[in-house]
Amino acid sequence: MTYIQHKSEESVEDYLETILMLGEKHPVVRSIDIANEMHFSKPSVSVAMKNLRGKEYITVSDEGYIFLTESGKKIAEEVYDRHKVLSSWLMSLGIDKVTAVSDACKMEHDMSPESFAAIKKFLQEHVQEVE
Repeated sequence: MTYIQHKSEESVEDYLETILMLGEKHPVVRSIDIANEMHFSKPSVSVAMKNLRGKEYITVSDEGYIFLTESGKKIAEEVYDRHKVLSSWLMSLGIDKVTAVSDACKMEHDMSPESFAAIKKFLQEHVQEVE
């Protein structure tokens, strides 16, 4: 996998995760909500939404409301789970929340499923706050 492909996949995961998180806070998600949350320009988000629609990860209503498809939701939930677990793990090691969340965002895309499962299992057995 090339760096460009990896960054592209990471971007897709970040957008899907953001849509999932916004959907938990708001009744509907719009492009402007995503742009504001991710600190991206509206045109950049518009291009990304077109890409996500093409991959069938989202649908967009006539009113401009964005919804995750089953496949988009599955990816978003996996990335969000990684984010929460890795953030908790880093904080349990004494890292401040801001740094832990930032580092978890970087780690959540690159870790193998085996390593993630081992960390999650360890945390579930040894740290109370992990889901």
